[in-house]
Amino acid sequence: MGMADPSAAVPQPESDAVDDAEARTPPLRPGGYDPAHYAGCVVRSAEAAGVSPLLVMTVLHNEAYKPHHPLLERLWQWWKPGASFGVANMHRATFEQVRRRHALSKEWHDLRDDAAFAIHAAALHLKDLDRSLPERHVRRLGRDELLALGYNAGERNMLAFARGVPPGPMARSYLRRFRAHRSRATAALAGDVGPHDAGSAMNTEAPNSK
Repeated sequence: MGMADPSAAVPQPESDAVDDAEARTPPLRPGGYDPAHYAGCVVRSAEAAGVSPLLVMTVLHNEAYKPHHPLLERLWQWWKPGASFGVANMHRATFEQVRRRHALSKEWHDLRDDAAFAIHAAALHLKDLDRSLPERHVRRLGRDELLALGYNAGERNMLAFARGVPPGPMARSYLRRFRAHRSRATAALAGDVGPHDAGSAMNTEAPNSK
């Protein structure tokens, strides 16, 4: 038996962002933020992770209920240290799991300042959820809907929903908004969102789960 390669057990680091050329800093004014501005990042990150760009973009629209400017997120962290960060609203525990699993070199606080990295991490998390979701699940929920619920409510709850456990009020609210944002996300990926749509992607119903 030959000697084992010592590097074989070490996870190889992934690129922390597919391409940040189009990742703008969200404006300070909440009404100016539109997830459609990140369509290029969404497509590249989703393709690299092997998940649907429409799923990632719709999740971004669901998470657009609060401003994501780095300065505002720093202030929010001072007020609420356990808050989620980045344009995809990722909590620290979730990010650390993704970082370890995919050997990312950047840290949780980088989600605030690097929108492309935040989208990349979200796509990887959705990939991990997809791997854990059985092929057979309740027919009343689509696979992307279950993955979105997993992103919002956690993997354990996602698997329970897949078995037929009814989602609770917060999960149902997230699912309603996910379905409502599907057409807007489709338009964003197709480049059909014009200046009159800027800021309208923000959701007026603030979820209780963040």
